[in-house]
Amino acid sequence: MPQHHNIVLVSYPENFAIQEAKGLVESMPNYRILKIFTQKYLNRAKYGMGAGKAEEIKQFVSQTTDVEKVIVDEHLSAKQLFNLETLLEIPVIDRERLILDLFYSKATTNESKLQIQLAEVQYKIPQVREKAKLMSKSGERAGKGGMGEYVVDVQFRDLKRQMSFIKEKLYDAHLKRLEYRKQRLRKGMFIVSLVGYTSSGKTTLFNLLTKENKETSARLFTTLSTTTRSLQSSHPSNTSEKTNDILLVDTVGFISRLPHYMIEAFKSTLEESLEADLILFLIDSSEELKDIGTKYSSSWNVLRDLKVDRSKLFILLTKADAADNQKLNEIMDYLEPSINKMAISSKTGYGLNKLKNIIISKKAEKVKTENIED
Repeated sequence: MPQHHNIVLVSYPENFAIQEAKGLVESMPNYRILKIFTQKYLNRAKYGMGAGKAEEIKQFVSQTTDVEKVIVDEHLSAKQLFNLETLLEIPVIDRERLILDLFYSKATTNESKLQIQLAEVQYKIPQVREKAKLMSKSGERAGKGGMGEYVVDVQFRDLKRQMSFIKEKLYDAHLKRLEYRKQRLRKGMFIVSLVGYTSSGKTTLFNLLTKENKETSARLFTTLSTTTRSLQSSHPSNTSEKTNDILLVDTVGFISRLPHYMIEAFKSTLEESLEADLILFLIDSSEELKDIGTKYSSSWNVLRDLKVDRSKLFILLTKADAADNQKLNEIMDYLEPSINKMAISSKTGYGLNKLKNIIISKKAEKVKTENIED
């Protein structure tokens, strides 16, 4: 049995923030939360949290023998992390470091590993800068070429070098992907991609539509790399010829407060899914309306950032078996009125045939348009 790593979590006093932070921590292999502390503000100068809360956590940590780490659900500066670790005498990591660690634990393809390495370098650069400031203030950079200055300069140059090396390799991967895309377009493929918040049911739907068995779980970020497969029809005799040139793309899920550099690192993967002919934007309808609103606007921020073509979007309310009609109507009213939407359930199969027919008719529309243009 793998050994558990006992964690103390510090988050905001809102249910959504707590649940998402818990989801992130519990998606890490063998992480177990011993206690959750909440704090209204996590951006105070010295510790991120208030000094009183930091003392309260110190007391808990000193009285509990096996706490291994404190995780703070916010971005902390190098100075805040240093202050907290000095006070608590155990390692402290912030939200961004946690997401990076989680990405590392999930990365399977070469490209997703490169994307995480790029995000890692971009996470470290401001920290190295800040450490340089701390050193100069404490007099460790006295004189030209003082030890502190030397170490920081070397680290900084090294990170910059790593960054351009990783970017080059990612660019090669991007070119390869463009080549595949051109081939698909030449073959007249119709591409459908699944986007949405992490754990909105993308991979489950992907498996059902393609008859695949990709890993799915309640854990966050089960999918980091892009997977492309053909749409499989459940009625081989009459519709297989309509679906044999439809490809489905499943990609990384969105999350709230995802730093810009992480979106940048995954940009090529995300952009591929946004270049599809039809983009299915999944929303988990089994959740509370308020949480759906938060996830919906977080997802929109990413989609806007990546300049999504709204005319290609189609909203799917997933897990409809866990919501009644009144709730589904409330969600529909809340969402962007100009985008078509429908409810489905991967569990019961509700709406899946209708969805396949929508995909097939969208493909037929595209073929018709292309023929007119030709």
